[in-house]
Amino acid sequence: MADEHDVAGAKQVGDLRLRIDQIDDQLMKLLNSRSACAVEIGRIKRQIGMAVYQPEREKWILERAERNNPGPLDSGAVRRVFERVIDESRRLERLAASDPREARVELGGSPGKDLE
Repeated sequence: MADEHDVAGAKQVGDLRLRIDQIDDQLMKLLNSRSACAVEIGRIKRQIGMAVYQPEREKWILERAERNNPGPLDSGAVRRVFERVIDESRRLERLAASDPREARVELGGSPGKDLE
């Protein structure tokens, strides 16, 4: 039979997992909001003839993320997470710059409808 510590520990793990699920929901909303901005940026870049890849901007984002990191993630982990987010944002920008309808589909919209 499990002792009180095992039961209490299992409850703590369950509570923390519930909190993680809630944080994941928040992250999903934030990532999709960021992605919608990237799509709009891609459209604007297409209109004004600006290149999608902006290495100085990406460098600035990575340095800022590392600088503002309070932990417990180390700088390398933060950098890898943001590199992946930037890669996906750049992919969406490229889609929007080449065919805005494809970018809407990527974000769960449908071709021919504006993102709102």
